[in-house]
Amino acid sequence: MLLAILSDIHANREAFEAVLAAVEGAGADRLVLLGDIVGYGADPEWCAERAMALAASGGVVLRGNHDEAVGNPAVSMNPTATFALEWTRRQLGSETRAFLAALPFEAREGDCLFVHADASAPPAWNYVLDASDAGRHLAACDARVSFCGHVHKPALYSTAPGGRVTHFRPVAATPVPLLPQRRWLAVMGSVGQPRDGDPAAAYALYDTQSAELRFQRAAYDVERAAGKIRAAGLPASLADRLFRGR
Repeated sequence: MLLAILSDIHANREAFEAVLAAVEGAGADRLVLLGDIVGYGADPEWCAERAMALAASGGVVLRGNHDEAVGNPAVSMNPTATFALEWTRRQLGSETRAFLAALPFEAREGDCLFVHADASAPPAWNYVLDASDAGRHLAACDARVSFCGHVHKPALYSTAPGGRVTHFRPVAATPVPLLPQRRWLAVMGSVGQPRDGDPAAAYALYDTQSAELRFQRAAYDVERAAGKIRAAGLPASLADRLFRGR
C-alpha cells in the first residue's frame, strides 16, 4: 500500500490542494494527515472540511496543537499564533469545530505509528528537534516505523539494536529504504508553512510493502496564499514567511 503522509496544513488551501493533486497523481492508496489542519493561514474552514471528507473516505486524520487550541484556549501559543487562532475560531462552523475536537492524538496501524508530536506524551506537544528528542520518542513506542509533524522541517531518525540514534537529512524525491534491522522516525515537515528554507509544500510517500520512504515537495501559488492572509487582516509575518520557507 502506498501511503501519502501530510502534516501541518495550517489553513493554506493552495498548498493543500497542490499536495492532494500530487499524491493523487502518484497513485497513493491512502492518506494520513498528522494534524494542525488550521492555524496561521486564511482558509481554515475549507481545509477542515477537506480533512473531514478525507476522514470519511478512510483516511487517517489526527489532532495537532492548533486544532486542539480551537476548542481549548488554555493551549499555550506565541502572540502571532494566538492572534491567528482567535481569528480562526470565528471562521469555523460548529460542525468543523466538533470534528477538530474529536480527532485522536495518535493512530497505530501494523508496524506504523502516526502522531502529531513526540510519542512519549502526545497531548504535551513536545517537539522532535534532534537525535535526543527522537530517542525519547522511540523509547516511548514499539512501532518499527513512526511518523510525526509539528516541527515544520523534514528529518529522518533511526536507531540500531545498540540504541544509538542517527539523524539523516532527507533529500526530496530520493527513495530511502527503511531497513528492517533499525527502527525509524520520519518527521514530515509542513504542507502549509515550511520552515526549512524551501517554500514548496512538504509531504511524504511510504510504500508499506517495500518499506521505501520518499520525502517530496510540491510547488504552489505562494503569492495567492500570502495575499489571502494579508486580506484577512492576519499578521503580515505569516504571509511573508511563506515566500522564504522559514
